[in-house]
Amino acid sequence: MSRSASTQQEPARIEIAPELRGSNQSGLRAHNERLVLSLVRRHGALAKADIARRTGLSAQTVSVIMRQLEAEGLLIKGDPVRGKVGQPLVPMRLAPGGAYFLGLKIGRRSAEVVLIDFMGQVIDRTMTVHDFPTPDGMIAFARDSIETLTAPLSAVQRARIAGLGIAMPFQIWEWAGLIGIDPALMEAWRHRDIRDEIAAMIDLPVFLQNDASAACGAELTFGGAHSGETYLYFYIGYFIGGGIVLNGALFTGPTGNAAAVGPTPVPSGHGFTHLMDVASLSTLERMLKRGGIETGRMWLSPDDWPFDLAACDAWVDLAADALAHAISSAIAFVDFPCIVIDGWMPAPLRDRLVAGTERALGGLDMVGLVPPVIEPGNVGPDARAMGAASLPLSERFLLDTGGLLGAH
Repeated sequence: MSRSASTQQEPARIEIAPELRGSNQSGLRAHNERLVLSLVRRHGALAKADIARRTGLSAQTVSVIMRQLEAEGLLIKGDPVRGKVGQPLVPMRLAPGGAYFLGLKIGRRSAEVVLIDFMGQVIDRTMTVHDFPTPDGMIAFARDSIETLTAPLSAVQRARIAGLGIAMPFQIWEWAGLIGIDPALMEAWRHRDIRDEIAAMIDLPVFLQNDASAACGAELTFGGAHSGETYLYFYIGYFIGGGIVLNGALFTGPTGNAAAVGPTPVPSGHGFTHLMDVASLSTLERMLKRGGIETGRMWLSPDDWPFDLAACDAWVDLAADALAHAISSAIAFVDFPCIVIDGWMPAPLRDRLVAGTERALGGLDMVGLVPPVIEPGNVGPDARAMGAASLPLSERFLLDTGGLLGAH
């Protein structure tokens, strides 16, 4: 997808290898190839016989598809598995260098660009911290980051970059008051289309999704199995956000903003407040600052926090109680068997929050409701950036994972 640049500074232009998918003339064939790639991503290395059994495709059709995907560099042979009789089975697995993807995460306090391979491993990243994001600042950051991250790649690797995904809060201009800045400083977002502006700079498809939904998509694509194919997902960043997985597929709703859990009413003292006013890192930061604790490095790294995590205990108690009430309300409408909690925080803190939420939920009157399993996310702090990078991956190479539920 080539567009003419409208910016004054000529950006780096990245060409796409036409041979990656250019040989697919049949829509049915493309569907079957996506099905095979989706199954291998979901289940790991699979032999041709396994794929034929799971898909109902003939052995000959599977063999043709696998050979083509191997020729395109998307699959590679694993070690033969010898059984008691017959020829050894040769499982096929994803080729890490089969394709590459860029992901831009725009947050209220920081932004990142990641470059990932076909396996979902982060090859490199750039990051910037800000008091608040601006469209011009984020476009310049994206341009410079793409140049930085792609420069070390070979020509072949650069040609295999399949797209850029953007994950950011929707209606970001509405959050100015909540982050304590003049609303006029965020007003430019209302009139700018950052997806189109970045797409005009690079010869790549560009996709946009709500940041919390993108994080949920990363959990679905890269995070592995949870207790059921349906779950409600919470991602705790500067503000808390959410996502929904229904029958193994990400559900974003007609506006792309499904599971916008932040405004959920939860009890607070003698009244009610919003979930985001309690179970967000912005609240934790305010509590720590009141205790005289320096918090700036919280936004530089999700792991290297410069204070004892015991300082977060009061927030964990408040956040866990609020999450429990939000969960009890949610499962009254959708029978979620599983709740997944993740965020921009050290894993031990997230695990304490998961345990605290489970305890708080156990203390609520749940008559008529089946308590869900509460589990930590598997992707971790990178979920929003990884989710952004998964957008071109899913668009180009995968089927909706909900379609795989019958492929066992």
